[in-house]
Amino acid sequence: MTMASISQIQNAFTQAGQPHLFEYFDGLSASDQAAFVAQLAKIDDPKALVDTVGAAMKFLASNSASRLFAQLPSLQTASTLDLDPATRDKWLNLGLEAISNNQVGILLMAGGQGTRLGSKNPKGCYDIQLPSGKPLFQIQAEKILKVQKLTQAKYGLSATPKLHWYIMTSGPTRNTTEQFFREHNFFGLDADQVVLFDQGTLPCFSLDGSKILLESKSKYCESPDGNGGLYKALQTNGILDDMIAKGIKHLHMYCVDNSLVKVADPLFMGFAIDNKFDLATKVVRKRDASENVGLIVLDDNLNKPCVIEYSEISSELANKTEPTDPSKLYLRAANIVNHYYSVDLLKNYIPKWTSSQEYLPFHIAKKKIGSLKNGEFITPSEPNGIKLEQFIFDVFPSVELAKFGCLEVDRSSEFSPLKNADGASNDTPTTCRNHYLELGTKWVKENGGVLENDTDLVEVSPLTSYAGEDLEFVRGKVFKNGDQI
Repeated sequence: MTMASISQIQNAFTQAGQPHLFEYFDGLSASDQAAFVAQLAKIDDPKALVDTVGAAMKFLASNSASRLFAQLPSLQTASTLDLDPATRDKWLNLGLEAISNNQVGILLMAGGQGTRLGSKNPKGCYDIQLPSGKPLFQIQAEKILKVQKLTQAKYGLSATPKLHWYIMTSGPTRNTTEQFFREHNFFGLDADQVVLFDQGTLPCFSLDGSKILLESKSKYCESPDGNGGLYKALQTNGILDDMIAKGIKHLHMYCVDNSLVKVADPLFMGFAIDNKFDLATKVVRKRDASENVGLIVLDDNLNKPCVIEYSEISSELANKTEPTDPSKLYLRAANIVNHYYSVDLLKNYIPKWTSSQEYLPFHIAKKKIGSLKNGEFITPSEPNGIKLEQFIFDVFPSVELAKFGCLEVDRSSEFSPLKNADGASNDTPTTCRNHYLELGTKWVKENGGVLENDTDLVEVSPLTSYAGEDLEFVRGKVFKNGDQI
């Protein structure tokens, strides 16, 4: 990089009110200067970024506007809990047909570390202590292998269809994830069907949003840009172009920490394909009015789909029940970050979404951020700065309501996230393991298998059964606790 370009970058940050970033610059080695300038160059327009953060801070302080929320229209919704068999078969066949034509891709959000679990490794590497010892990545890879085989058998294909698995990692998880897959020979998948790419980062700011914090004399503090950074990452890493080149038309997106996720779920794909939805989401029924989950709802003011946090609705609305069925909450569609996208939607909308804060605003989180103070690195005991995130669902209102779908699924069959260490009340390795084993045991019993003791739990491998099929062979056999099938 030339001195002129370095001077341009320094001027841009100085004009944006960030001259402190260069306080130690002249004393750095040439290599440290080059690395710092390269990091700074990732920010295209420093002043616009700083101004946007300031606007986000003001919005956070003044956001008390009254919003009205309702259920999505019935034409946009369905539930597998009461789905008629004919419709179920239709959607399943449509999804399998798309897979058979190599038109389905998988998009995995895997940027998180297992810090709260006491692990330094990516969450996908985590072993929830199943009898088999399989980590989350392996469970999901084997589900991909099984659904490919199911599709091949259904259509009598000579070659196995290939589901391309795009995995978004972050700076801290990329190398470990890549090494983990290579050490395990991609868990039986072809190496060329697993594509890793990194999400972006954003600078960390002082509590008032005015100053970018320094991590060292040659590096500013930064953090992942949130799951909403997915859209920009698809664009800047050439992932969307790769999908288009491969003829992929439909995408299943999910988060790595869901131990029960149905990867590339053909029923979900068929639901979206049949209804010509461009974007669809899976939800589970909210446990009770007090469960702290985001909800998929209709913004009644705008007649648009959106996600609201539990803190955004009144207690009265949270406790409101269905007029025709008081056993159900009126707003109950809990968001599990499990979505369908048409590739055409992403191709047409990502340039718009990533170019304007109107679609992907910054969300502010006050955090304890280790940073330089008077030239020394300080680990604060209280929040001293803010991290910026973009949320994947903030683009939902930009999608035409008629093109947006919501499918309710059974929580016990499809959603058990790994969030907390054992000792917490839910979403722990123990709850994930138990839910996984309980589901497999349920399938075994439904197919005529017998348990040695009523409390025994057995593990059904994804290679054996994707969703309870192909288990006729267990009829009349006796299984004991910890058996693997």
